[in-house]
Amino acid sequence: MQTRRLGPFTVSAIGLGAMPFSQGGNVLPSQEQAVATVHAALDAGVTFIDTADIYAPSWDAMGHNERIVARALADRGGDRDAIIVGTKGGITRAEGEQWGRDASPEYLRSAVEKSLRNLGVDVIDLYQWHRPDRHRLYADCLAVFAELKQEGKVRAIGVSNANVEELEIAEEVLGEGGLASVQNQFSPRYRGPADDELAWCGTRGIAFLPWSPLGGTGGGAKAVGESFPAIAEVAAAHGVSPQQVVLAWELAKGDHVIPIPGASRPESITDSAQAAGLVLTDEEFAAIDHRPGW
Repeated sequence: MQTRRLGPFTVSAIGLGAMPFSQGGNVLPSQEQAVATVHAALDAGVTFIDTADIYAPSWDAMGHNERIVARALADRGGDRDAIIVGTKGGITRAEGEQWGRDASPEYLRSAVEKSLRNLGVDVIDLYQWHRPDRHRLYADCLAVFAELKQEGKVRAIGVSNANVEELEIAEEVLGEGGLASVQNQFSPRYRGPADDELAWCGTRGIAFLPWSPLGGTGGGAKAVGESFPAIAEVAAAHGVSPQQVVLAWELAKGDHVIPIPGASRPESITDSAQAAGLVLTDEEFAAIDHRPGW
């Protein structure tokens, strides 16, 4: 497994997106299957797991995903410090599935304490602001994250779903090297502004973590080869899955890119992890990147 830098950490080039354990599919995996999927990821060399407090089957089960990840790592044993877990906060869920955003100091501090308990740790490796709270100044919200780091609650800070203007504010507030990661949507079916954010991170050595890197849990990931002929052709030439080709293409976008494909089955993450060893030719990369026939 190749490794890449994520703030102060060295992690696998492919991470595991844990969200499908708790939401996003028609049928959720059993807890035993979810734990087996985490273990399969570790067996494949994955050392970065992405979760969030909001990932849960219902509004009154927040923390569900974090608790599954914690159980899987506890059951596994071994060197827990070798596995980096990133979680996120700032989105709210209330009775009746009322979703909102809250980046007030009081809410963020409460969310961090709950995530610490859910994950069973004394300090969170990577704490990411899940989505901007448009009712508050972006800089003021980032200052709370900086305080949490100074207090030893979190080791590194990331932001998610942020545009370039917001990233520049984050860099200014957190200082040089203070922003460890940016987690934004990016896949063959979703590029546009994300290309700018990916490039911005590349010039600064900040890890870019594409979420839904294969196209999402709504069927896009499974049908990526059917949707994009160029990807299917490259996959056939290498004798690998179209999903591996997509992840290899994303890795080739820059050595700061760390895709986090979601998985609910051991077989899925085992396949995805192999993308770290798939090298595309310049012609194959160009065929996918330029999107002929898309």
